[in-house]
Amino acid sequence: MSLFKLIPTCFSGIVQMEEDKHYNKVEDVVGSHVEDAVTFWAQSISRNKDIMKIGCSLSEVCPHANSVFGNLDPKKIYGGLFSEDKCWYRCKVLKIISDEKCLVRYIDYGNTEILNRSDIVEIPLDLQFSSVAKKYRLWGLQIPSGQEVTQFDQGRTFLGSLIFEKEIKMRTKATYQDGTVIAQAEYGSVDIGEEVAKKGFAEKCKLPSSTNACEEKKSDPGQLVLKNLKSPIPSWGHRSNQSAFTRPKGRLSGRMTLDLKNENDAGNHVTFPKENLAVGDFNLGSNVSLAKIKQDQKLIEENERLKTEKEVLLESYKALESKVEQTAQELQQEKATTMDLTKHLESTLKTRVGTRMENLAAKVEILKEIRRVNINVRFGNDLSDAMQVLEEESFTIPASLTELERIWAEYSLAQENIQTCQNVDEGSILIAKRNEVQQKLNMAIEVFILEVDELPLNKRLKTLQDLSTSLEAVYGPAKEGTKSEEILKKFYDWKCDKREEFTSVRSETEVSLQRLVAWFQNTVKAFDLSVEETRTSKDTINNVDEILEKTESSVCKELEISLIEHGDADKEIILNTYSQILQKIHSEERLIATVQSKYKDSIEFKKQIIECLNKSPNVDHLLSIKKTLKNLKARLRWKLVEKNNLEESDDHDGSEIEKIKQEITQLRNSVFHEIYREQEEYEKLNCLVQKWFPELPLLYPEIGLLKYMNSGGLLTMSLERDLLDAEPMKELSSKRPLVCSEVNGQIILLKGYSVDVDTEARVIQRAAAYHRAWREAKEESGLLPLIFLFLCKSDPMAYLMVPYYARANLSAVQASVPLTSEEALKVMKGVAQGLHTLHKADIIHGSLHQNNVFALNREQGIVGDFDFTKSVSQRTSVNMMVGDLSLISPELKMGKPASPSSDLYAYGCLLLWGDNVKSLLYSLIYCRSSMTAEQVLNAECFLVPKGKSTPNPEKDTEYTQYKEKEELKMENLDQYKEKTRNGEASFD
Repeated sequence: MSLFKLIPTCFSGIVQMEEDKHYNKVEDVVGSHVEDAVTFWAQSISRNKDIMKIGCSLSEVCPHANSVFGNLDPKKIYGGLFSEDKCWYRCKVLKIISDEKCLVRYIDYGNTEILNRSDIVEIPLDLQFSSVAKKYRLWGLQIPSGQEVTQFDQGRTFLGSLIFEKEIKMRTKATYQDGTVIAQAEYGSVDIGEEVAKKGFAEKCKLPSSTNACEEKKSDPGQLVLKNLKSPIPSWGHRSNQSAFTRPKGRLSGRMTLDLKNENDAGNHVTFPKENLAVGDFNLGSNVSLAKIKQDQKLIEENERLKTEKEVLLESYKALESKVEQTAQELQQEKATTMDLTKHLESTLKTRVGTRMENLAAKVEILKEIRRVNINVRFGNDLSDAMQVLEEESFTIPASLTELERIWAEYSLAQENIQTCQNVDEGSILIAKRNEVQQKLNMAIEVFILEVDELPLNKRLKTLQDLSTSLEAVYGPAKEGTKSEEILKKFYDWKCDKREEFTSVRSETEVSLQRLVAWFQNTVKAFDLSVEETRTSKDTINNVDEILEKTESSVCKELEISLIEHGDADKEIILNTYSQILQKIHSEERLIATVQSKYKDSIEFKKQIIECLNKSPNVDHLLSIKKTLKNLKARLRWKLVEKNNLEESDDHDGSEIEKIKQEITQLRNSVFHEIYREQEEYEKLNCLVQKWFPELPLLYPEIGLLKYMNSGGLLTMSLERDLLDAEPMKELSSKRPLVCSEVNGQIILLKGYSVDVDTEARVIQRAAAYHRAWREAKEESGLLPLIFLFLCKSDPMAYLMVPYYARANLSAVQASVPLTSEEALKVMKGVAQGLHTLHKADIIHGSLHQNNVFALNREQGIVGDFDFTKSVSQRTSVNMMVGDLSLISPELKMGKPASPSSDLYAYGCLLLWGDNVKSLLYSLIYCRSSMTAEQVLNAECFLVPKGKSTPNPEKDTEYTQYKEKEELKMENLDQYKEKTRNGEASFD
């Protein structure tokens, strides 16, 4: 680290001291470190005891303290191991050089050094106080601009000779904000600043004040030196005079130093009172001269050189002494180790047989546990057992199932043939054939049910489930792969090889243990005094070591082969076999599930077929309802004629007309009641056709069941236009007949479509597809419901009956009382649900606009119906606009076919027109290729929390006024209808 990196380039500012209580305060200090010709560090004489206490405390704490880790705190005080004397001093971290090196300042002396992290330790809180040393700067001096490096070093050395370890008086003049004290330094009667200036190492400068503080910062000596530096300066660590004023040591001299040597060997060197000055101190009295200073400087330098040589020799002596002591300790330790080993061997020899037998018994105990638990899994015995379970108790397809499926397929084909038959005579033959097959199917089902009842399906399924669960717990997830008998064969070969190897090892273990047991039995006899048979020690004892060695070897070998992990090849074989077994288990489970499912269907078929065998469904109930409807419609028409005649007569009776009107209303309600009953009966017959009797439309063509089925239950042939009390609604549409009426208390609209033979079937087909889509979710579908579809007998017209929502379309709502943001989101979410329902049924709306989107109660949005006489391409050709915004997507304008994306484009334009929902609009308009109606439903803007919205009195008042106006209009409309009936309306 270069010296000039340690010199501050500027100060944060100066505090003037004239107004401070410390101005011109005189303090006795001892110089401890020199930075340049005008800057140095010094310790107050009054803090000698503090330095001694610090040193003692650090010598006790730091050797046992924790080294620092992680980030170092520049404000925190640490303990640092000074490299020259290996003593501990307080320090602060100035800079992180690398992961291992840090630049620190010894705060009680002022010098700096680069330390390893291992030489920096944490110190306790009681040592976390301000530094003993202060940084001083000679009053009125600065380093000359452009000073050479050599002269800079000489100036630093010269100042060190004047102040280092000498008692000097400091007269405080000012203080920098960083704590640097500007002071006048005197040694006796000599002004140290004047001497430095005379030598040319510094020059006079203006005194710092509030007006020239910036000039002081600009003329910083370190900065001036750095500015004119031509070549790098070596760090202090390589200078010959480093020890003169870089080591953090105190002022030790004479006898006091010798007396305190033993006390402070492990601690820091400390400073002492001014009576004990260093040997090299100058006696700068009142008659001191510059020649005397030079002579003293040379003596100091010579003294320092001798001191350095002495320290080197002393260090060498200490190193040799330490090495000798260390060698002696090592020899002593080796001797102690040898003695301990000898004692251990002696004690071990005494207990060798017991210890050996104890170890062998422990291994045999482990081997017993392994044989009991681990071998089954290790050599795949559990897999072999599982394969045995699968092979011995394997479930096979019941013989009756194959025959049942054959007859069932024959029965399904017979039903399809009847359904597609157009000829009654041919149909009769097909029906008879179907009935025969039905009888056979019933018998096959009975046989199948009886056979399955005898099978333990649930028990076998439970066995398979338990088997797969136990195997999965041991082996984990199985591999996906094709079935192969080669895998199982490879497993058997592998298992035989492993079993043969293991059997050999196990036999060897058992033979060894038997020999050991036999030896024990013979030994018992040898030591039994009651046995008269004489045995020599050679026969009984001499071979014990060989027997124990062989037994230990055999047991250890079996433990090793039992405990060692399988190799990759072994693991692959086991895992492949396990996967094959699991596939077989799952295959048999699926087979059982198929049989159980077929069994369940057979039971259901048997229950229902009992009522249908040799029987035909009865349509008499439907014909009875139709007859009742015919009579009711005739009476209704007669009453309508009677009412018209009375109204046209000149002397009609109002009470009689009113009575006839009530009768007409009752008759009309009765007609609709019977129509609903008729629809219910049609639905029952439809279910019979779908399940059992596809011949019904062929046998009874007069009831129109096929038309009902093709329309999805929407078409009715019992409703006619003249049965309704309908009023034209020209204000809603000028393109087609549109009338309003009331059915069972509900206001409905009749939408008329001009049709011919070709378009009639298409209208029914399109309306039926729409109706089926609505019927799956009904109120949750987001679609306008269709009530009835019927054909006019006298004119080529098809009428569609739908609910009437007065002024509820989006265009009317936004023109009167616009929706709030929250209302708009609710409505548009419902519209998105409607599009999702249509798209899920492969229906494209193609003409979504503000007039066929309804906001029911200002919170439920639904999509209105469209022109069922037109194809998708015809519907999309309509020019749809919202103000200046076109609802037709760009691809439609280019002539491309409509798609769900086209509907979503129109939806996005409506959303933009109604509410500004930016993120969703961006996806709808710019990312339409990947956007679906379902994703629109899940958009974040529609995730409105449930609960009551914040009331808006102003909006509520507007909406109330609007509802009152609408009710008044409806009341006027009713009065107008009444006047029209009575012939009182005026036609202007």
